[in-house]
Amino acid sequence: MHCVYYPPEVGGLESHVHFLCRALAARGHRVDIVTSRSRQDVPSYEERDGVHVWRTWFPGKSTVGWIAHAAGSIPKSVSLGRKADILHAQAFQSVPPLQAARAAGSAPLVTTWHTSHFLKLAERPGWRSILGRLVASGDANLAASTEIAEVAMRLAPGSVVEPLTNGVETDLFRPGPAALEPPVPGRRRVIVPRRLFHKNGVEYFVRALPLIAEHHDVEALLVGDGPERHRLEALATELGVQDRVDFLGARPHDDMPGLLNSAELAVFPSLMEATSVAALECMACGIPVAASRVGGLPEIVDDSVGALFEPANPADLSAAVVRLLGRDLAALGTAARSRVVDQWSNRRLADRHLEIYEALLDRRGAA
Repeated sequence: MHCVYYPPEVGGLESHVHFLCRALAARGHRVDIVTSRSRQDVPSYEERDGVHVWRTWFPGKSTVGWIAHAAGSIPKSVSLGRKADILHAQAFQSVPPLQAARAAGSAPLVTTWHTSHFLKLAERPGWRSILGRLVASGDANLAASTEIAEVAMRLAPGSVVEPLTNGVETDLFRPGPAALEPPVPGRRRVIVPRRLFHKNGVEYFVRALPLIAEHHDVEALLVGDGPERHRLEALATELGVQDRVDFLGARPHDDMPGLLNSAELAVFPSLMEATSVAALECMACGIPVAASRVGGLPEIVDDSVGALFEPANPADLSAAVVRLLGRDLAALGTAARSRVVDQWSNRRLADRHLEIYEALLDRRGAA
């Protein structure tokens, strides 16, 4: 595997890759991942949950930093790739190092296309041909949502890209004890597990909160940090809802089940989104989800497990939340967990990956 970020970094991509690697290792496979040493408090090598983690030089979180990391990771990727049966690139930055590994050995190359960042780059003329060549180079291609798969196939006509929703570790994310004390009697609590970046649309949730409060006594937990935090805190004060919003900042991934189980409804006001791992984690905990109608979110959320609303529209967001707070949230949460267990558990994700890997190896053996 190659992925620019890996735990203890926190995020949907990091969670997806970590749990997939861990599931494959638990089945007896040797799994090496080349990633970045994006934090100085982590070792260059460790065995983590049965996965061999190799961290290489990383100059910074930017396009230039990603490209430099990709180039600097080529020697380690080639060294490990010579002994590998399968090479799997988990982001566009990961494809060139594993292309070099494939050239040095004989293992097939699998690519997975994640995140709204891929969609934004695909809109830029200078990046279209680059991404198209990267997609076309894969022996098998996966995408985290149907939208991403369709964009990838347009970039590389003739290529096949399979939509494969990210998975959730349903033994970890499940209904359970709350990490926080319950709200005061009569008050409802919602959670917004979103990093505070513009694309995640948290501003529109804050703007919707006064409208929601006209119908329900409600408070919100905002879990995540980012460059918009000070502006959002000021906006909450300006709108008079500062006493209804608790900015919890970034929290370790292991803390999330308890935090999610401290609320009765989750809100995802994203402006762009792949298939959100965080939304699936909420659903696995039995928490209904209200989400904006963008990207892969409509592929996992509907009226039987929550509600959808128009992005960047506080009025529509507030109406969806008000409706949900008047419904039987426990029943919706039960349906949400059942859907994740049946369709998007990490076990099922690992099963499908192994099917793909084995088909590639069979094809190579028959060649």
